[in-house]
Amino acid sequence: MPLNQQILLDNRPIGEAVASNFKLTSSETPALKDGQVLVRHHFLSLDPYMRGRMNDTKNYAAAQPLGQVMIGGTAGEILESRSPKFQPGDKVVGMGGWQQYSVVDAEQPGALRKVDTTQVPLSHYLGAVGMPGVTAYYGLVKIIEPKAGQTVAVSAATGAVGSAFAALAKARGCRTVGIAGGPDKCQYAVNELGFDACIDYKLYKDAASLSAALKEACPNGIDGYFENVGGMVLNAVLPLMNDFGRIAVCGMIAGYDGEPTPITHPALILRSRLKVQGFIVSEHMEVWPEALKELGTLVAAGKLRPRETIAQGLQAAPEAFLGLLKGRNFGKQLVKLI
Repeated sequence: MPLNQQILLDNRPIGEAVASNFKLTSSETPALKDGQVLVRHHFLSLDPYMRGRMNDTKNYAAAQPLGQVMIGGTAGEILESRSPKFQPGDKVVGMGGWQQYSVVDAEQPGALRKVDTTQVPLSHYLGAVGMPGVTAYYGLVKIIEPKAGQTVAVSAATGAVGSAFAALAKARGCRTVGIAGGPDKCQYAVNELGFDACIDYKLYKDAASLSAALKEACPNGIDGYFENVGGMVLNAVLPLMNDFGRIAVCGMIAGYDGEPTPITHPALILRSRLKVQGFIVSEHMEVWPEALKELGTLVAAGKLRPRETIAQGLQAAPEAFLGLLKGRNFGKQLVKLI
């Protein structure tokens, strides 16, 4: 069996995460038992939620155990199978973690999903046509529930979730406004992703000035907002929310280092009778088939052209992940393992 390189969580971050929180190691891949398959990972997905798992605090999911392989989505190929459900050569997506290979119990529901790479590249199944895409779908379709002509906005607009959000919202006839960091990302949002406007939050020193810029881009107010960031960005959006607006809360990357991210004027939630709902996409597996079908169709039709930032080799994962938390990536952050 092949030697397997792995990255473990070695120690927990104090404040900001650093490269020395991780440890590169290698181990023998165990022999397969009946019902198991050996997966060779081609791509590892890096996602902001991983930062929350590194803390040993109450969270919506269990903390990442110390000394264990870091959690993470993977896309790859079946090398060996002792399960009738999979054949060598099948392309699959699962949660293989920060390692080159994984041994998976193929009988476990949802552990591995076979994917078709004839129309959609394998890497896209970790982004636009994977967990981030379904996240955008659930927040938009099930929580925001937009109607044609309404205005919707999303923070982290050019990331994997924001990219899918734009395509889904435009398909529903919405004015779609993004918030992103830097002129390159904002141009890409408008020219490539189809946003009607994108505001560069880095140009504004406080929530009031960012809110004024957003107001120009959203002259009719905001009916639905998809939150990935929190902090100053949420405080800029809240005053612009229309009565009975809906906010889908998916991430709070501004607070992942443990600092509180207070809402300045929570009374706006009452005044505008807003619905504010947090969600975790893995708790809504029933919507995945319909979401993945629409997302795959959008990619195949060229209406969703996701961009990827790809780091080379497993040893590059920690620095790529730390860069993701600082917004250095463009689109979906992946690590190519083969």
